[in-house]
Amino acid sequence: MRGWMRNFRSLIFFGALTLILSGCGVDNISALKPEGYGSELIFDLMMISIAIMLFVFVIVMAIYTFVLIRYRRKKGQEDFIPKQTEGNKALEIIWTVIPIILLLVLAVPTVQATFDLADKSGQSNEDALTIEVTGNQYWWHFNYADQEIATSQDLYIPTGERVYLDMKSSDVIHSFWVPSIAGKMDTNPGENVNTMYLEAFEEGVYWGQCAELCGPSHSLMDFKVIAVSPEEFEQWKEDMQNIDPEAQPETASAQEGQELFQNNCMSCHAIGNAAAGVGPNLSNFGNRTMIAGILDPTKENLVDWITNPHEIKPGNQMPANLVSEEEASKIADYLLQLDHSEITPESAGGSNNEGSNE
Repeated sequence: MRGWMRNFRSLIFFGALTLILSGCGVDNISALKPEGYGSELIFDLMMISIAIMLFVFVIVMAIYTFVLIRYRRKKGQEDFIPKQTEGNKALEIIWTVIPIILLLVLAVPTVQATFDLADKSGQSNEDALTIEVTGNQYWWHFNYADQEIATSQDLYIPTGERVYLDMKSSDVIHSFWVPSIAGKMDTNPGENVNTMYLEAFEEGVYWGQCAELCGPSHSLMDFKVIAVSPEEFEQWKEDMQNIDPEAQPETASAQEGQELFQNNCMSCHAIGNAAAGVGPNLSNFGNRTMIAGILDPTKENLVDWITNPHEIKPGNQMPANLVSEEEASKIADYLLQLDHSEITPESAGGSNNEGSNE
């Protein structure tokens, strides 16, 4: 009796724990709340799979329960052996045909969705937006082909349009994943380029994550996809194309920080449309909402990141103690005023659902 009660309490505990954990998560990084064409296809496939599994589970449990009750051992019949059924063609056909039908029900839409998600035919359209994505340890770089725009960590796209991504890696294998609006795709080193597309239904900030273990700071290799209206996207493009890397900051401290940045940081980073080196492009850094993926965007945290990057994000390539803390403070003043566009994550409805940056 005690053993039964112990098992019952364990069942209640783990059942309650399952219900509690099922409520955990963040809307804009959940595959269970699709906000894009690709994620909707994947969600539908998951629902089909779950429906098939539930169907099989119910049937098996019904047969299992029937057998337990019908053929249970009864008093006085301990040695009784029920009639054995062997070689029944009807049963063999049933338990062969039904699994085949269930597999076809799952396979047909899966194959259709796979070809749909791999469709590149629209990329040849001259109006199609193509973005070159490069995975790095531990950040993402985005180059807008034919747009003269380069950014890192924040990927701006228009809603209601199919945006194609040509993807590769500069070092090890990474995997680009935006659960709320699309599936995932590996980015490989070398000349191999993988292609996928994003299509967001609504404006918002959608979290992305590297889904391939790539080093000690793999869990911090996240980014944001910021979906805005087509009109706002055109305005954002114009703002980004007109960035002047040499523009003078307003404050004296930020002006000194600009000079320090150019002398110490430009060999790795970039402002404007220039390609970055081993570090992210920092255009529009002032509009970002996280530092190094885990820090709030405060000056104090930015100074800590500049002076001690390896304590915050182990394994990254940013050198430590390149400048003094006083110089880092001035560089922080300069970086925090880099807000070249009025189109921001907040304007896309992302003030409470932010991703990260480098």
